[in-house]
Amino acid sequence: MHIHILGICGTFMGSLAVLAKELGHRVTGSDANVYPPMSTQLQAQGIELTQGYDPAQLDPAPDLVVIGNALSRGNPAVEHVLNKGLAYVSGPQWLADHVLQGRWVLAVAGTHGKTSSSSMLAWVLEHAGMSPGFLIGGVPQNFGISARLGGTPFFVVEADEYDSAFFDKRSKFVHYRPRTAILNNLEFDHADIFADLAAIERQFHHLVRTIPGDGLIIHPSSESALQRVIQMGCWTPVQTTGAGGQWQASLLSEDGSRFEVSFAGKVEGVVDWQLTGQHNVANALAVLAAARHVGVVPTQGIAALGEFKNAKRRMEKVAEVNGVTIYDDFAHHPTAIATTLDGLRKRIGSAQLIAVVEPRSNSMKLGAHRDGLPESVQQADSVYWYAPANLGWDLAATVASSSVPTQVCDSLEAIIEGVKAQATPGTQVVIMSNGGFGGLHGKLAKALAE
Repeated sequence: MHIHILGICGTFMGSLAVLAKELGHRVTGSDANVYPPMSTQLQAQGIELTQGYDPAQLDPAPDLVVIGNALSRGNPAVEHVLNKGLAYVSGPQWLADHVLQGRWVLAVAGTHGKTSSSSMLAWVLEHAGMSPGFLIGGVPQNFGISARLGGTPFFVVEADEYDSAFFDKRSKFVHYRPRTAILNNLEFDHADIFADLAAIERQFHHLVRTIPGDGLIIHPSSESALQRVIQMGCWTPVQTTGAGGQWQASLLSEDGSRFEVSFAGKVEGVVDWQLTGQHNVANALAVLAAARHVGVVPTQGIAALGEFKNAKRRMEKVAEVNGVTIYDDFAHHPTAIATTLDGLRKRIGSAQLIAVVEPRSNSMKLGAHRDGLPESVQQADSVYWYAPANLGWDLAATVASSSVPTQVCDSLEAIIEGVKAQATPGTQVVIMSNGGFGGLHGKLAKALAE
């Protein structure tokens, strides 16, 4: 079967392409922006990519068109599909019908930490010899690929609350029907499709409604939004993590790189790993709970976490030039920016920390999170904000109240110049964006080398 994927370089759709290819289909795809890591992964898989949405790419007609949620009415390829009566489906629906049917699905949902936690969970199951399938919105470094079918009934999926397609406004995760579900946290996000937090809570409750009575739901005890979701009605056993929960962590190092795990009052062991930050400690507890539900004893899970490498673009060290370290991080919500910087600050102590932030997500473009931005960068010594001409709101006015030395730049060159002038051996630079950021990481490394 020939499947053509519109919007193939999105992290979800690119992963879907890998699974379709593994199932034996001929897979092609197109996207407005073809950039790594997804473009690199797809090309390595022998999947043919086309830049742009010219309807000519759909001639001769494929057997099925999978339409990504970034595409809407008016897109030339979408209009061609509808006018010609071509068979089409959303990505989540295709995944549910062709991959997840009959599997034991372990879903990881929440505003933050989905990619890290699903990568972690897939690795813990792999380490225990369970050969899981997975679909992750990033490239987990323990596997080097973002999706695979796997050799057992177990399938780990990053379960996103974003909508499914222009013709299906339900959250993607409603399609997945998990038996084990991690609900990491819940904050207002995706202002382009949700009016308020209550609207997102309703979608999360749609997910809860699909989890069987012999399944398991795992969530932090401290998350009030998730408590409200559970209170709407729950038919499934629940385990909680964190203060007051069944699963608890005691930090043995301030940065979260070592911590003791206990379950139901019994100490299970010590995690000693490469990651930092309270958010990753919380993710680890949820993962150990989910893994235990499918038969991985906590001591096995703890051993696996010691060998875990986070997904690409999750505090990924991309360069070290003349003593200056550059990290690439996907953070694009004030909470994620704050937790990322806090974790690094606790690891590096008083070393100089420079943050470079691109407010690129749809919610950011709408200005939904702008009030949280000045506070989010407290742990940095200085911050460079990127304000492209089309941002639509006054970034400089928003961050003017920040107590951290701040520069707002309208070009990558200005950012590179500023960082280069300031960085000295030992400086840590974190570049945060949910896009390619114009290849800033490589350009900055090259400028520092000169």
